[in-house]
Amino acid sequence: MFYRILFPSLWAAFIVFWIVMARGGKAVAERESLYSRVSHYAPLAVAIYLLVAPRVPLPLMNDRFAPLSLELVQVGAALTLVGVAFAIWARIWIAGNWSSDVTLKRDHELIVGGPYAFVRHPIYTGILVALVGTGLAVGEWRAALAVIVAGLAYWRKLTIEEAAMRRQFGDAYVRYAERTRALVPFVL
Repeated sequence: MFYRILFPSLWAAFIVFWIVMARGGKAVAERESLYSRVSHYAPLAVAIYLLVAPRVPLPLMNDRFAPLSLELVQVGAALTLVGVAFAIWARIWIAGNWSSDVTLKRDHELIVGGPYAFVRHPIYTGILVALVGTGLAVGEWRAALAVIVAGLAYWRKLTIEEAAMRRQFGDAYVRYAERTRALVPFVL
């Protein structure tokens, strides 16, 4: 039953870190519209609900796709920890250029080092790996659906970010995108 404490603790630490780091970023020069923000935040809220609710009122969603086993919970915990750590590394690396919304900052810099040398959106990669780990530990179809919904929400958000980065950085971003995958090194 340690996983009932471990996973909420990992996610709570992640959220606290995120709140603390949100302070002191560069001033915003351009921000996405409210509709655009809702287009990726609403699905993320649904994904979180699916993942953390004890039961959901959808047929078959509370059934297991994986057996409840200590080994799967341990693998899930490891993936969650690695994903959270990768997202935190990316957040530290991007520093004042970060924003929870798709924004362009004053004096925005194109970050291509650290975790950004492996994928263009390492925060999303890390969060998705952590969600896969948590979903594996939960082992119910609702958790699998949560990961899919979150993946689609992050894909939506990264397409908006990609357009903003191409506008801001032009050919430099195009070259970066040609050599660095969006979410999964060497794949996607």
